[in-house]
Formats: sequence, C-alpha cells, structure tokens
Amino acid sequence: QVQLVESGGGLVQAGGSLRLSCAASGSILGIYAMGWYRQAPGKQREWVAKITSGGSTNYAASVKGRFTISRDNAKNTVYLQMNSLKPEDTAVYYCNNNIRTLANRKDYWGQGTQVTVSS
Repeated sequence: QVQLVESGGGLVQAGGSLRLSCAASGSILGIYAMGWYRQAPGKQREWVAKITSGGSTNYAASVKGRFTISRDNAKNTVYLQMNSLKPEDTAVYYCNNNIRTLANRKDYWGQGTQVTVSS
C-alpha cells in the first residue's frame, strides 16, 4: 500500500512564498514522474508542474517563472516552491506520483493541502 502525505500549505499574503512537500511511503519499488495539481473552488482540477525521474521539469503557463518543482529521490519526496504568490493561486494543491509496487504501476494522489493567498 502506498500513501502520499502533503504538507506546507497555509495562508500567505500576495507576493509571499510557500513550499509544499509530498512524501510517499509504503511498498515502493520506484517512483517515476512526480507532479502537482490544484483545484480552486468551483473549478476543475488543473495541472501545475511535473518532474520526471530524470529531473526534467515542465510548468503550466500560469506558474512558470514563479514556481519550482524539485524532488529528493532518497526521501521519495517532491517539493513545490511557490514564490510571488497571487490571489488566483488560491486552491487545494494535490501531489500525483507515478509509482511502481510489486502489484502494479499507477498514479497515486495525495490528500490535498490548502493554499490561500490574500490580496
């Protein structure tokens, strides 16, 4: 069984910064792509950023230049450094990891962490 536990959300003023973490645990044989999504009230969940097992990164246009995704493979953890936050970044942020276990290889989701940016 695999669990993803997120942390680091909170309330911040516009222009501020937050760092999200997502730690995977369980019977993990390997973690491939790791990513972050977000869902604002009344909106669909949207992709934010992705990092491959080789360290290549991609960002949504709305966060490029402000957010940085990184990973620590030894800790099975992915991070999202968020700078220059805007009120429109307010959302529940979810991590998503593609993980191989003995049983299969599939995507797992974290429980979500709330990020609120005040104007």
